[in-house]
Amino acid sequence: MGKSILPCLVVVICFATMTFSAEAEEIVSNSRFEAEGTAKLPDGWSVWKPAWEKAACRVRLNAEGGLLIDGIDPYAVGGVFQEIKNIRGSKAYAIKAVCELRDVPMPYQSLAVRIEWKNGNKRLHPAGMLVRGPVVKDNVARFEDVLVAPEEANAARVTLEVKWLRGGSVIWKEVSMQETPMPKPRNVKVGTVYLRPRNSTQEKNLKLWCDQIDAAGKLGLDIVCLGEVVTAIGTRATIDDRAKPIPGPFSDVLAEAARRNHIWVVAGLTEKVGDVVYNTAVLLDRQGGLAGKYRKVHLPRGEWKEGVRPGHEYPVFETDFGKVAIQICYDWFFPETAEIFALHGAEMIFAPTWGNTLPDEGGRVDGESTFRVRARDNGVYMIPSVYDGNSLVIDPMGRILASNKGKEGVFWAEIDLNTREPLWWVGHWRSIGPRHRMPQTYEALTRTSSP
Repeated sequence: MGKSILPCLVVVICFATMTFSAEAEEIVSNSRFEAEGTAKLPDGWSVWKPAWEKAACRVRLNAEGGLLIDGIDPYAVGGVFQEIKNIRGSKAYAIKAVCELRDVPMPYQSLAVRIEWKNGNKRLHPAGMLVRGPVVKDNVARFEDVLVAPEEANAARVTLEVKWLRGGSVIWKEVSMQETPMPKPRNVKVGTVYLRPRNSTQEKNLKLWCDQIDAAGKLGLDIVCLGEVVTAIGTRATIDDRAKPIPGPFSDVLAEAARRNHIWVVAGLTEKVGDVVYNTAVLLDRQGGLAGKYRKVHLPRGEWKEGVRPGHEYPVFETDFGKVAIQICYDWFFPETAEIFALHGAEMIFAPTWGNTLPDEGGRVDGESTFRVRARDNGVYMIPSVYDGNSLVIDPMGRILASNKGKEGVFWAEIDLNTREPLWWVGHWRSIGPRHRMPQTYEALTRTSSP
C-alpha cells in the first residue's frame, strides 16, 4: 500500500459570498475609481496597453461612475493596474472586484483580475495568479477569491485585464484587497485499487472488491476507485449474466460496503435498462446511496459488437469534499472527455479501466503518459484503476502521487484540493486554459467526417 502527500505550493480558496470586516484595512487605493473634475484616470491607477498600441482598448472615466473600457477594434486589449506596497509575505488576502457588462459575448474569455506578487520591483512569477471569476448575473460580473502571498512577497500589482470585447464594453465599479485569516486546506484521502481476479465468479468478485473497500475504510480514505465491470474480470460471465439494474443486486453489495466503511466508492458494472445494456460506473456515497452514474460514451469494437449502447452525457457530481467525474476505459483515448468534465467543474476524474496504464515502450506513448497528459491538460487529478499496468493517483501537473507498482491492494494519496500550483511563465493552467480556448474555431470537432 502506498501513500503520497502533495506539497502545498500555493493555497487558494474561493467563497461564493465574501464579506469584509469593517476593521480590515483596504489596501487598494481609490478602490471605487473616484475622480474629480476633468481627470482622465482615477488617482492610484495606471493604464496598460499592448506593445502594438493600435490594438489598445479605450480607457476613460464613466459619466455615471466607474471606469469604462471598450474598443473600436473587436480584438482590442488593455486595462488598468495599481502597485501595492504594503503586502505581508505568507499572509492571506481576500480579493473582490465588480464590473458591469454591456454586450460582452464571452465574459470569461474577455475579463480577468490578476495578482502579481513582487519583492520590491521583482515579480515572483511572470504570470501571477488569476482571481476566480467572473460569475455573471444580470450583466454584473463578480470576482472573489482568497490568495496567499509567497513568503518573500512585500508588494503586489493588481491588474484589471480586458481583451476581445467584440463590440461590447465593461465598467469597473469596485476592486478590493484586504488581509484576511488564512484559509483552511481541503484535504482528501484518495485511493485506487489494483486487483485482477482469476478463475472466479461474479459472486466471488464482489466479495474480493468489497474486501478492497474494507481495506480502504481501515486506511481512513474518503474515496476509492475500483475497476471496470468488476463482475466480469476473471470470470466466464456473459453479458446476459452481468447485466443488472442499477440500483440492483450487484450495486447493492458494493453499496453496503461503502456504507459500513463510510466511504465514497467508484465502481464499474454492466447496467440493464429495459432491453438496453450500458457499460456504467456508479458513484456510491458514504451512506451507500447511489450519488450518480456515468455511462461509457466511447465504445471499442469489442463492446458495440456485443450490443452495448453508448452513453451520451458527461455528468459531474458533488461530494462532501469537491466535484468529481467518472470516465471508463476507452474514453481515455479521446481528449474531449476529460476536457468537458473539467469545463463542467470536475476537480478529480476517476477512471475504471480494463485497459492499461503501461509506461511508454519503444518510443510509443502508452497509457501512463496519456493519463498524465490528460491530468496536465485539464488541471485535474486523474485516478485510474486498471487491470494492466499500474493503478495510479495523478496530480494536475501530471505527477504520479501513488502507484501499486505491480502489487495488489489499495494505494492512495492525500491531496489538498485548495492547492493551486502555477506553471512557469503560463500560470495556473486550470484558470488560464479555459480563458484561452477558442471554441468558435472548433467546428470540425462537431462534424462527422472521415479523415
